[in-house]
Amino acid sequence: MRRVLRMSGATLTASLLALACLLQMLCIWRAGPAFSPSVISVTLAPGQSLTLGRHALAAPQADAEHLSLRRDLAGRWWAGNASAGHVLLLQRERGEQRIGSVAPAAGQQLRIGAARFDVLAADQDAIAFAGGGHAWRYDGAALLRDGMAQGACADSGVGARLAALWNRAAPLSVAFRRPLVFGGNLNCGNRIGIAHATPGSAILTRVDRQLMLAAGGDAPVQLSSAAGVSNLASTEEALSGASALVAGHTRLALTIDGDRLLLRPGTHTALFADTRIALPPGVQWQWRQRANWALPGGAAAITGAALCILLGIATIAGWQRETLALRCAAIGSALLAIGGLTALLAQRAGTPPGVGVSMLLGCAALWCCLLRPARLTLVSAAGILLLALGLLAQLELGFGAMESSWLRHYQKSTALLAIGLGVASYAQLRWRGAGAALKQNSLEWMLALLAGGALAALLLQVVFGDETGVFDLQPVEFAKLALTALTAHCIAIGMGWHRALPEHERTLLRVARLAAPALLFIGLLGLALVQVDDYSPLVLLLVWSMVMGFAFALAARRLVLALVLAATGVAALTAIAALRGAGAAEVAQWGFYADRFLVWLDPAGHPHTGQQLLSGARAIAEGAWWGADSMLGLSSLGQPAAAALRIPAVQDDFAPSFFINRHGLLGALALWALQALFLVGLLQTAARSFAASVAARDFRQAWLGRFRCFALCGGAAFVLGHFLLSWGSNLSIFPIMGQPMSFLSAGGSHLLFFICPLLAFSAMCAQSFEESQSCRSMSNTKC
Repeated sequence: MRRVLRMSGATLTASLLALACLLQMLCIWRAGPAFSPSVISVTLAPGQSLTLGRHALAAPQADAEHLSLRRDLAGRWWAGNASAGHVLLLQRERGEQRIGSVAPAAGQQLRIGAARFDVLAADQDAIAFAGGGHAWRYDGAALLRDGMAQGACADSGVGARLAALWNRAAPLSVAFRRPLVFGGNLNCGNRIGIAHATPGSAILTRVDRQLMLAAGGDAPVQLSSAAGVSNLASTEEALSGASALVAGHTRLALTIDGDRLLLRPGTHTALFADTRIALPPGVQWQWRQRANWALPGGAAAITGAALCILLGIATIAGWQRETLALRCAAIGSALLAIGGLTALLAQRAGTPPGVGVSMLLGCAALWCCLLRPARLTLVSAAGILLLALGLLAQLELGFGAMESSWLRHYQKSTALLAIGLGVASYAQLRWRGAGAALKQNSLEWMLALLAGGALAALLLQVVFGDETGVFDLQPVEFAKLALTALTAHCIAIGMGWHRALPEHERTLLRVARLAAPALLFIGLLGLALVQVDDYSPLVLLLVWSMVMGFAFALAARRLVLALVLAATGVAALTAIAALRGAGAAEVAQWGFYADRFLVWLDPAGHPHTGQQLLSGARAIAEGAWWGADSMLGLSSLGQPAAAALRIPAVQDDFAPSFFINRHGLLGALALWALQALFLVGLLQTAARSFAASVAARDFRQAWLGRFRCFALCGGAAFVLGHFLLSWGSNLSIFPIMGQPMSFLSAGGSHLLFFICPLLAFSAMCAQSFEESQSCRSMSNTKC
């Protein structure tokens, strides 16, 4: 009977996965042709000028008038910023330069509106100036007024306040870069108040080891010296020697060809369904059509071929004793990982493969995970289907926007999924049974290296990155994995301490082992307070801590602790309900993230910050039960997404709102059921691992069973936290908290560093449990 149920579950999973893959193919087939300019040619005679905007530049995020071009009588090309609210960047070999920005020098006078400042000294380290009856000094991180730091601004969060305190004491080399902002009514933090000037009228910041001043508002900003007066808003830069322009996130590689300026749009390029559009005089486009089945080329293809050759050599050298089926499965997994790496490198180089190739790569990764030679578990089945639905939603989102950059989320997710699942499957096949023979000391060294790498990555984000990550990665996802594994090991050691080896009786060693996760937890907590401007990481860590504590209480049979934690959870839910009924006037008196709660309670009263919440609510209401097309989204596959794309962060934090808009609440109910099955599967495997540890006669096997149990519980806790925060934010149950939806959102680091390792670890645990059960049934003492 059990075997029949397993076969039925595998057949149902394969059928649903095939349906999801067919829907992706249907989405690509139904998407209409899309065209974009490959070259924008601008022709000007000497002495002529021209102003271009989002339409002529095919730059959706640019202003209606953004780039002013001019040729002087000598034939040289000049560029200026015609936008009052957006920047225009010029890229050269020495770095990136903001057009309309200059480096102040000693002896100059700075005028912002009616305010005047005299520059006393300026170099690469700091600038000193006087104005408004005070002496000021700014070094790129901290602002001093009359030699003293200013107090924090009233709207500063906990992270900004801690960063300001750090900048006051830390050397400049390790301080956080914080711009100096002119405008507003108050002198506080890194702000200098100027009457009748909006905040951000001028910004002074460190760029490429130099302090640069730029205009940022409606107030006129002027620098005067003996050579004359220059208005920053009308400052022009020569295009000779420049390689590219960046207008509204669209990068335009430039080449000067006599009377013509050739601009080649790269990322964030507008797409058009027809090539018949009107262009300003002197502007011509060369069209290209979106190629859905283009293969990656260049260095990425060469790298992939080289890795395939190395794989063949390694296979011949080290797989003589394995069966042919096992060898073929491992080679297929490795080729899948190489294909994902090749696609990712091609995307980073600006020549991504076609979306059809990415679709084949993503579907191959899912089928590789489903068809590997191991019993299909509930965790794997639910996880594969959740990944398939996530890829489908990201593909719909990419085709729903008439902009080239939206498909990169889907292409990146498929590449990372191929890498993660390919490496996991290869490791599982290549080192079958190695987990059971793993020694405790060896695992401790591995966990120590994992924790050290996680802390180093968090430090890199603090020093060089921001809340979006560092080097296009999110080290916090890697730290979650390390924290989960390290905590599981410490709990497993602590629960079996009386059965440990004699040398474990030393008090110092015991304290060091049991308290090891504290350092990593403090590191994550510090990053959440310093770098992230909301409290979502704090809530995520709180959910994880309570779930881990509850799992430990159940395993150790400590009923009182379990009841206390359960009561704490109920009290938290009650507090959220009470906050929902609180008045905005009461919440406004808080100093701890009060603005987040005010937006949650009264989004209409906050037209800027509340726009995300209101847009998401409108998208959900439009989806209703059957989706915006009243057919569960089947008729809208590959079609434009209209208003749903205007939701801020719709690809990350508000991906559930887009999913409900497209597939309705019925589709959301199916998604909730899969998410619940995934969590149940994780807890089921954890319970079986703990039961195996109780029945084990060897203390090493008992420790390994407990480690697997609590590692799975920790992974389930983090996934549960992501589900709760994301659904709560999208459905207005909680204030908006910036956490992606696991499996559904375009979170590359979350997918590669957490979801894929969690799926692989759960599969290895289930496989090891089945092997041990088989050994006991055959009474084979050598197993």
